Amino acid sequence: MEGLFFIGVAVFMMVTAMIVRMKAIKKPANVKKIILPPVFMTTGFMMFVHPDVSITTLQAVEAATVGLLFSIVLIKLSKFEIRDHDIYMVRSKAFFYTLIGLFALRLIFKLTIGQGIDYGEIAGMFFILAYAMIVSWRVAMFFMFKRLQRTLMKSSVKNIVDT
Repeated sequence: MEGLFFIGVAVFMMVTAMIVRMKAIKKPANVKKIILPPVFMTTGFMMFVHPDVSITTLQAVEAATVGLLFSIVLIKLSKFEIRDHDIYMVRSKAFFYTLIGLFALRLIFKLTIGQGIDYGEIAGMFFILAYAMIVSWRVAMFFMFKRLQRTLMKSSVKNIVDT
């Protein structure tokens, strides 16, 4: 019964994240919107203060590695475009299917390996996995955004010079 509750909470969080992403795509992107989510997520590391949430260095490295591998898919699906002299994230149907797929993989991992690992350990490992995935994805997005921003600035300067 407890497991169903946590699955329900995870599904609710995933749907909420998708709704937030759909609304965010309608507004121009900026550095703050790209960088702040992982910064806010860092408060989650406070869970490791609790004695029940202790993991080994190997477990942390494994979780971070899986997170980095998952982020590759998100990075490949994240694109920006210039519209009306602003930079917008390009909407991708595959992005949402990928989020659902990543959620399903995470759920499968949790149900299969979660039986043999303490609840605190699995929570810590999944936090590190998510953090590694989000940070690497957002860093890649930051560089994509900055590259497009330089292009936008060059075209703006060129338009001013041409007039």
